[in-house]
Amino acid sequence: MTFIKSWEDFERAAEKLYLANPMKVRYTMKYRHNDGALVLKFTDDAVCLQYKTEVQQDLKKIDRFMTNLMRHMVSSDK
Repeated sequence: MTFIKSWEDFERAAEKLYLANPMKVRYTMKYRHNDGALVLKFTDDAVCLQYKTEVQQDLKKIDRFMTNLMRHMVSSDK
């Protein structure tokens, strides 16, 4: 499994993966204290997207993205 280098590329790919099959996609966030890194992983068992960051400013981008996904999850639009 490879990591996507750019946040923008990861964000677009993860949202596209979610919108393709929302019932199958899951994600995890893991903080690795030894590395001081946050690792995000989106998967639908066929495709696995990963992003790793050690920059604290990326947390706001991640928070905004997760909020956007939550809006997709609770919306009644199909």
